[in-house]
Amino acid sequence: MCKRLWLSGLSVLLLSGSAAADEVFFEYSGRLSGELQGYLHEGQFNGQGYQSNASLALEPELYWEFNGGNDSVVFTPFYRLDQHDDERTHGDIRELSWIHVGDDWELRSGLRKVFWGVTEFNHLVDVINQTDAVEDSDGEDKLGQPMVNLSLVRDWGIVDLFVLPGFRERSFAGREGRTRSGLVVDTDNVRYESGDGDQHIDTAVRWSQSFDLFDVGLYWFNGTNRDPRLETALIQGKPVLVPVYEQMDQIGFDGQATLDSWLWKLELLWRDTPSDRYSAMQAGVEYSFYGVSDTTTDVGVLVEYGWDERGIDADTIFQNDLFLGSRIALNDAASTEFLVGFGYDLDFDSRSLFLEAGSRFGERWKLSLDARLFDARDNRDLMVNIEQDDLLQLTADYYF
Repeated sequence: MCKRLWLSGLSVLLLSGSAAADEVFFEYSGRLSGELQGYLHEGQFNGQGYQSNASLALEPELYWEFNGGNDSVVFTPFYRLDQHDDERTHGDIRELSWIHVGDDWELRSGLRKVFWGVTEFNHLVDVINQTDAVEDSDGEDKLGQPMVNLSLVRDWGIVDLFVLPGFRERSFAGREGRTRSGLVVDTDNVRYESGDGDQHIDTAVRWSQSFDLFDVGLYWFNGTNRDPRLETALIQGKPVLVPVYEQMDQIGFDGQATLDSWLWKLELLWRDTPSDRYSAMQAGVEYSFYGVSDTTTDVGVLVEYGWDERGIDADTIFQNDLFLGSRIALNDAASTEFLVGFGYDLDFDSRSLFLEAGSRFGERWKLSLDARLFDARDNRDLMVNIEQDDLLQLTADYYF
């Protein structure tokens, strides 16, 4: 009995005899990114004596599919080499997971990323994965989370059960990093409320459903808080911030209604920890104009409001904030898109402005431009720590 290896593009089929005994599909892709950052002001803290920064990042993805498509394995490593910040030079396994698909269920296990939420400017209810805070200040980059996830598909909704064995600590900028506070976060002396430390087993259950014009989700999470409480401490005679990870119960809701050209969005959160108990909300609306001036261009207008019950004592900058923005898609061959947003803090009178623009070149290249500007008006506002970190960032991505 002979075996023949057949290659077509990026697929691999293993044939036995005249008929396929088993089929294994393999695909290899990924991106190589070059990033150049320019800061408009000198850093306000020791160690930030530069206004330009360069870095390289590599994120390949390997995908296998077998057993008639019922099983698949994904492996996505990541590594970044940064010019100045040793903490931003780091690697991670974004995903290393096996997925098995049944008739009305799926079992997903390994390191994975899961996103929950519908709003644009603050992802309030997203809780499963830890934030990779050295990658970007927007909180959208996440570390891979060990998990076993059983997803049950029913007529009345999808139920996801999570067991999360192992905790990922948040990454923070080092002494040479920008967008940080005056005190460096000492991740070598992290503390946990649980005696199991980073081996505490967290659990979560989520129900989601789409019906008529509505998409909704409701979940309960029990385990280690992904947002550490930062306490001041003296380590070897130097003042630093020490991350403290508490246990928490959290209930979250996200919903979106699509009414013609309107998108109505809502995220609600209730969190209970030993040090605090509070509710928070992010709500907004987006209206889209399609084919503006008889062109292929679509323009969306966004308005959102963020509220935190703790008010000015909150450990977030989104405690009483209004956001205005616009999303522009040219719908051209290069997939050119723009997203611009303006944030205004109703408590502290602080303002922020950001721009994200991207366009493809050829089949494998994408060029992106990001800008972030901060204007803190009150020393009580957490934004005062980054008000001199106004940033222009150019990124070139090569996809393979």
